[in-house]
This record gives sequence, structure tokens and C-alpha cells, in this order.
Amino acid sequence: MEFFEQLDPLLRTFWYIAIPSSLIFIFQTVMTFVGADATDGLDADFDGDFDGSDAPFQLFSLRNLINFLLGVSWAGISFFDSIENKTILIILSLFVGFAFLFLFFLVIRQIQKLAEDNSFDIHHTIGKTAEVYLKIPEKMSGKGKVMVSVKGSYHELDAMTEGEALPSNAMVKVIRIENNILIVTIFN
Repeated sequence: MEFFEQLDPLLRTFWYIAIPSSLIFIFQTVMTFVGADATDGLDADFDGDFDGSDAPFQLFSLRNLINFLLGVSWAGISFFDSIENKTILIILSLFVGFAFLFLFFLVIRQIQKLAEDNSFDIHHTIGKTAEVYLKIPEKMSGKGKVMVSVKGSYHELDAMTEGEALPSNAMVKVIRIENNILIVTIFN
């Protein structure tokens, strides 16, 4: 601790911020790779309705605080001997801290672009073209099967028609859904 006592008070402050924030960052990183990163584990002291926004990450979180403190402290330590004016050094350090937050925001935004909702919703078949897989009897007298592509994957679904019987391999269009059964018509 004698080392810290001999330092300039501003440099000492940067070190006191850098050491714990770096340790917490390393811990968070290890826990992320282990798979224990479901949440930060902290609740905010206020109630805010962020559900309606498209924000890619929560602005006030422990992770963001640590990223900001890492940028501020290590920039201050790195440029301490290079920049004589302490006000400029503090402003530069704050700028680097905000840059860390912005970079983290960009990384999270790019990662979220990789996320894809592949859940199947039968209502996404309306208006789609399908191929009759098993013959569909005429005038709603029985069910057949169609193959329809939704979000790049094929689904075999029950289908009925209000018109004439539809043979296998016929191309049809889904016009509506009744009781999870596709109502189709011949595709023109």
C-alpha cells in the first residue's frame, strides 16, 4: 500500500477505481463463458416501463457501470503522464468511459441481430402457397394434408377446401384458418 500513498491523488483515485472494476469485469466475463450470465442479479431502485422500447440493453446495469469505470480508470492511468492538464485528463477519461459504453451497445446490438424467432404460428400460413400432400376431399367433406413453407421450414398441416377435390401435388393457396385447419383454394 506504500506504493499508492506516494502517488498523486488523482492517479491514486484512478487506480482505486481500476482495480475493483477490473476484477469485477474479469469475474463477469468468466461467469458469462460458464453460462451464469442470465441477469446482473440486481434490481433497479425505480420502476420503469422499458417493455415498450426497442432498447437492446438496459442502460442502468452493473455491467454498464463496470464498462464505464474500466474506460475512465484505465484511460486516466494510461494518459496520466502524457497529459499535464488534469481537467483535460478527466474529460478525456470520461469520454473514453462513454466510448466503452457505446462500443458495448454496438456489440450487443449486433449480437441481437443474430437472434431469430423461429416459433411456428399457424396464422403465418394465410396467403401462402402450399402443395397438396394428401388428397383433399371436395366441399369440406373431409381433411387432406398440405406442405407449406413458413419462415424457411416446411410444415405438414391438415387442410380442407370449399370447392372441388384437390389431387396430390396440386398447388393451393391458404385463404383462412378454422379450428387449426387450413382452408385452401386452387392456386391460379
